[in-house]
Amino acid sequence: MDQSQSHPGAATVAAAAPSGLLHRIFSRHLMHVSVLILLAMALSGSLLTPADQLRDPDVWWHLANARILLTQHHFIRVEPYAFTLAGQSWINPEWLSEVPIWLAYNSAGLRGIFLFSVLSLCANLLFVYWRCMRTSQHSAAAFWASVMGLVLMSTNTGPRTILPAYLALSAEMALLEAAEDGKHRLLWLLPPLFCVWINLHGSALVGLFLFALYIACGSFSFSMGIIVQSAWPSEQRRRLLTIFAASVAALFVNPYGWRLVWNPFDMLANQGLMQTFAEEWQPLSLAWYAGKVSVAVIVLLVIANCLRSRNWKIYELAFVFYAWYAAFAHARFTFFAAVITIPLLARESARSFLLPLDPKTMPAMNALFAAAVACVLVVYFPSQSSLNKAMNAIYPMQTIASLQPSWRTLNPDSLGGLLAFEGKPDFVDTRWDTFVHHGVMQDYLSIKLLGNSLALLDQYKIDHVLMRSGEPLSYLLQRVPGWRVDRTEGTGDDTCLLFSRTAAATPQK
Repeated sequence: MDQSQSHPGAATVAAAAPSGLLHRIFSRHLMHVSVLILLAMALSGSLLTPADQLRDPDVWWHLANARILLTQHHFIRVEPYAFTLAGQSWINPEWLSEVPIWLAYNSAGLRGIFLFSVLSLCANLLFVYWRCMRTSQHSAAAFWASVMGLVLMSTNTGPRTILPAYLALSAEMALLEAAEDGKHRLLWLLPPLFCVWINLHGSALVGLFLFALYIACGSFSFSMGIIVQSAWPSEQRRRLLTIFAASVAALFVNPYGWRLVWNPFDMLANQGLMQTFAEEWQPLSLAWYAGKVSVAVIVLLVIANCLRSRNWKIYELAFVFYAWYAAFAHARFTFFAAVITIPLLARESARSFLLPLDPKTMPAMNALFAAAVACVLVVYFPSQSSLNKAMNAIYPMQTIASLQPSWRTLNPDSLGGLLAFEGKPDFVDTRWDTFVHHGVMQDYLSIKLLGNSLALLDQYKIDHVLMRSGEPLSYLLQRVPGWRVDRTEGTGDDTCLLFSRTAAATPQK
């Protein structure tokens, strides 16, 4: 006898199973994810101006580093590119983050760089959305909080090695959030996370500081107003301290040992010039869109707690204050603030603004919307030829190809990474902390800004200069004897001039 006849409910369950699966797959989350991906590409410029992903001067020496690792099969320990630092010890602090960029480039060319940028940003955004949904249990609150988070993330996008590190930060926050829900054993995942993180980026030390702050804030009891903190039980305290010690030890599991752990402190000591000249290292401006959204996030958190206050733990307040202090001190850290605070915003919004739950969903509409977004992404995905054309418009590729390895060429720091990638020795590149540490960056700025330029060119035995036409140095070299223009490439502000010394003016080597 047919089993469906002997069990009348079986046929109903069997018929409902595919429908339930479709509802889960084509849920409202699918539509939210599709919209977030589309917004991520638009706000980061990936959808409208994909060539901007190629303007990041760091990506080229990152690619050169990974090429050495994956083709020559050794870690970099001595300066490989700049003739001004020849023979100096150097470590590659972000070697693991560089590997996926190189693999993407090696398999898909310039389109691979674009793809890495998009996927890295979207992965971070969707991780934050998942955490928002987990903490708020409200899809609309999670979505709108993530949209605000995306605006904050857009300040630090592109093919950057810190993006995989922000995934590690989100993972740490997710583990701490799970521990607050009683899943304390998951904290044992922190040591292997820090082991990977330190090889991705020096921000692993920031993550370790947050973990230390979490432990310290729970080491005592405190109750005042909405701030209520209970001390950890002795067993939990011992477990946390053991995990922290294991996490510290995990930092030293890397190819450079203690030098990689110390490197972030060394970089901080040499960041003065970068914080002076680099826009993203400037304080966050409230006139900027990211500044306005930052204020909106903070105001919403305050209003939500005014409407329906709850008890806050000390570590939550410490995390929020630290995240926003970093963001307002340096604009690039609005991304960091988003990872820390946006899930809190989703939870407070769902709780305090009494947002109604709407369990209804329209699988067909969600699927149609996701398909439409996928079509848009495919249509706007840049071709290799368009990116090659953009490269030639952005950079003086023919002039760079003409440079000889035996030349001592002074170059703009923004072109140094590309010279390194093309196998041309450079004077300076955007590893600013390294050049500051050895005094080369100060000399470079003096030459560029006409501070004893000719004497310094002689001191470094420079025989060629590659510089943009609008720079003061270009103006000088066109008007002093001993230098001539060999090549001109580009148009407008992007015009580059290649100068060479005349034979009579060449310094003795």
